[in-house]
Amino acid sequence: MSKLTINEAAVNGYTHVYTADFNDLITIGNGGQATIAVVPAGAAVELVTVLEKTAFAGTTSLVIDVGTTGGDPDEYIDALDVDAMTVPVSNTGDVFTGAQSQAVGVAADTPVLLEVTDAAIASATAGEIVVGLRIADLSQF
Repeated sequence: MSKLTINEAAVNGYTHVYTADFNDLITIGNGGQATIAVVPAGAAVELVTVLEKTAFAGTTSLVIDVGTTGGDPDEYIDALDVDAMTVPVSNTGDVFTGAQSQAVGVAADTPVLLEVTDAAIASATAGEIVVGLRIADLSQF
């Protein structure tokens, strides 16, 4: 995960971006999770978007979740079938009941997790996703 510069964030609307290719997802493994960002105490997540930048090959049904709960990280993106994506997908998680009209705050530093579910992920030969987050961090003031 990389935190974008002020100029980058101003241009594209995201503050953090995580890019993972098929090798990264193979490393995470089926049912595995990786920390892709940390939401600082006092901050709020207002937008999470996933883009399939390069189509995946060799997988059977790549599904990802993005959230903060270790056992089931689906607060921001829930059960996204990456293989079926045709456009970027935003804010489908359990806590985004108001879609992009709501922000979800945290009281303490909170890791953001990406979970991979695909029994054939080890056979992937191509593919790349980009996860963009917009985190409003008022604690910096």
